[in-house]
Amino acid sequence: MKHRSSNSTSNTLTTTTTSSQDATQLVRETLRISANLASAPPSPPQAAAAERDGFRRDVASFGLVEDQFLNSSLKLICREEIDGRRWEYFADLDNSKPFKKNSIRAVSLHSRQAPVDELAAFIRSYVVPEGFPDSVTSSYEPYMTWRALKHFFGGAMGVFTTQTLLSSVGVSKNRAAPGAVAINWILKDGAGRVGKMLFARQGKKFDYDLKQLRFAGDLLMELGAGVELATAALPHLFLPMACAANVVKNVAAVTSTSTRTPIYKAFAKGENIGDVTAKGECVGNIADLLGTGLSIVIAKRNPSLVTTFALFSFGYLTSSYQEVKSVVLHTLNRGRFTVAVESFLRTGRVPTLQEGNGMENLFSFPWSKHKPIVLGSRFKEAFQDPNSYLAVEPIFERERYIVTYNPSKGNIYALLKDQAKSDDILKAAFHAHMLLHIIRSYNDDQSLSSKTEGSVILPSNARLQGHVAESYKMVLALYGPFKSKAKEQGWVMSESLLNPGRARLCELGK
Repeated sequence: MKHRSSNSTSNTLTTTTTSSQDATQLVRETLRISANLASAPPSPPQAAAAERDGFRRDVASFGLVEDQFLNSSLKLICREEIDGRRWEYFADLDNSKPFKKNSIRAVSLHSRQAPVDELAAFIRSYVVPEGFPDSVTSSYEPYMTWRALKHFFGGAMGVFTTQTLLSSVGVSKNRAAPGAVAINWILKDGAGRVGKMLFARQGKKFDYDLKQLRFAGDLLMELGAGVELATAALPHLFLPMACAANVVKNVAAVTSTSTRTPIYKAFAKGENIGDVTAKGECVGNIADLLGTGLSIVIAKRNPSLVTTFALFSFGYLTSSYQEVKSVVLHTLNRGRFTVAVESFLRTGRVPTLQEGNGMENLFSFPWSKHKPIVLGSRFKEAFQDPNSYLAVEPIFERERYIVTYNPSKGNIYALLKDQAKSDDILKAAFHAHMLLHIIRSYNDDQSLSSKTEGSVILPSNARLQGHVAESYKMVLALYGPFKSKAKEQGWVMSESLLNPGRARLCELGK
């Protein structure tokens, strides 16, 4: 009976070694047994020898005939994990020393991934930062989703605009000599580069109106694409139209490039801005290629340019708006400062980062003329009557700014003194919003609802002086709590993003 049993075991071992799948299962079971042995408390030499013999029997009984398990006494010495995948390291015990030299063996505790999972992991390594999602903020994922959609529609539109330009310049129908075609194309690109250089002087505006300019740039990009498509209807005007379109598109490119880094910086946790930027650009390029491929297929069917432009532009601008809307910035520029102060004056609380960014008006562009508050204005803009200046000037004797209201222009003006520092500028902006809030409340009480938003009329200079004095008292009481609550919500307060004017009031003795 013993001889038969031995033969039966030998046959089982031989059969098992021919199957790689069974061997994998046996390795797992062996690791489970070895882990249990390693976690057991220390035992005397006799017990340890018995455990090693038992380990060999367990290995042999499961058909694993590799010498490294049968002829060695293995002990688990370390476990390791990389991105959710685990390994265990074993070493051979030695009679004279704790372990044999160069006897470490690594054993993986996971089975081979399916091809689909391996492909997904490969793609993830190109499109998401290392350590995602813990390495970026929560707003990164929606931003990149809308960014990919925007580039998809942009790439699709690019096929039609390029095809139209080539047709209009005379390439497809040989209406012009190759030299003339080349000259027209070079002039078109040259005009675009000139426009890019001229617009670059607006550099500082890319910081304090980042979202608004980013969305405006995408609007310009679609405008340029529309002009390029229009050359199909007016081929004889190819050069001026193509030049104008390229100027507009290059201005949009400057805007996109200038606002890219601050946006990616807002997503990065720690020092991984380079990784976030690289993966973000990769996502945009992949989406652009997919859109280009789809557009090539559609272009072969000669669709209507008007319909195609309308559909792709709608998708592009919708994605652009949602992309910019999903960005959560920690800094307080004019728009977010207005949201924070108005919410604080109405409810007594400062909105969270998500709330403040969500309520920011993306259509308030830097070139908009109607602004109810002018920070760092010139004296002649704020005061047209010397008596109005003499009435409010004593109120701000201890401050490094003066806040007033000009009824003829309907604006609040904050004038900065030459000693004004960072906190003084922030306080002046807060005071201006406080005065605007008081004046609007007064006008509401007087039932002056027929006036346009932000346009108010005061009865007299005496009334103005009373409102300014009232606002000053409220600022002394509320400015400190506002700053504290803003910092608690994670807002970073900096006067540089409020875009204060360069005019400063100097003392008469200077």
